[in-house]
Amino acid sequence: MKDKRNEILARNLIDYSVDLQPGEILYLEVKGIEALELGKEIIKYATEKGAIPFYYYNDESLLRQYLQSASDEQHKKLAGYHLAMMEKASAYIGIRGSGNPFDLSDIEADKITRFKKLFYKPVHLEERVKRTKWVVLRYPNNAMAQLAETSQEKFENFYYEVCNLNYARMSKAMDPLVELVDKTDMVKIKGPGTDLTFSIKGIPVVKCDGTRNIPDGEVYTAPVRDSVNGTITYNTPSLTDDGFVFNDISFTFKNGKIIKATSSSFQDRMIKRLDTDEGARYIGEFAIGVNPYVLYPMKDTLFDEKIRGSIHLTPGQCYDEAPNGNASSIHWDLVLIQRKDYGGGEIYFDDKLIRKDGIFTDPELEKSFSEENLKG
Repeated sequence: MKDKRNEILARNLIDYSVDLQPGEILYLEVKGIEALELGKEIIKYATEKGAIPFYYYNDESLLRQYLQSASDEQHKKLAGYHLAMMEKASAYIGIRGSGNPFDLSDIEADKITRFKKLFYKPVHLEERVKRTKWVVLRYPNNAMAQLAETSQEKFENFYYEVCNLNYARMSKAMDPLVELVDKTDMVKIKGPGTDLTFSIKGIPVVKCDGTRNIPDGEVYTAPVRDSVNGTITYNTPSLTDDGFVFNDISFTFKNGKIIKATSSSFQDRMIKRLDTDEGARYIGEFAIGVNPYVLYPMKDTLFDEKIRGSIHLTPGQCYDEAPNGNASSIHWDLVLIQRKDYGGGEIYFDDKLIRKDGIFTDPELEKSFSEENLKG
């Protein structure tokens, strides 16, 4: 039986997230059998609007077969094929619904790194992210429910509620926070295992209000590349796309560079990830999470980085919209939740406390991100 909520979500994605217009080409990537239901609704509605959907199916079980023996030359040729299609597209929608997020966990790290450099970076980081109207999202299958440690039915209800909230209203609520970040020079972050400072002076500020990710709910910028000093300890597990869960990651910075990195799991794998290229040890994004419906980590970056009361500080590639000059083939969003139930913490802008234990010190700003204000 069709889920009516997929029809609503498809229309929101096309009309709001990528603003697809008649005659435009939509590049649709569907990962996972269960995600086909939403994919069908997107193709149907895009066609009805007069757009031209190009669609293909992909998942980690297929990618696994390719990565085991693919050469650099094969990566380059495959990238050229997809790049030619991406260059023709006006918009991109990526639905991620893998049945097993650990399918790539036994693929050698070097093979993953080469694929990211030779395929993912030119096709997605350089072309799709920089030039198309794009949005990516997960699909609420049983694998996601298991990672969230809940029933599939409960997870589905949560998923559609958070994905179909009123993003236009969220966009308006973000404006005062954007203004506050924009006029800030020095940022200080404190908490358990964390004492970090950096400058964001002169770096643009961007609100994420449903036009890039679904779910959404963050305001981001980037540190001045060489200004990061001190230590940050993340308290949210990170499940990477190569199928590894990293816990208790801690970085120490000197003049922007990660000079010490520890993790309670897969330490060697983490170091290899940070050694992907020079930019992997510098920060490309600083963001504040504000989505009131996303409160707890579920080992999925698209959700976890939006957690209300969180921040993420991201090693790797910066965004063109908030450039700090850092280039890398990785962009590793790592999340620190600062609410009381996760140990608390403070954010200072130019030595003024602006958020304590995940709550903005300005009552009006805090109220604007409440569930009541953002209901669809």
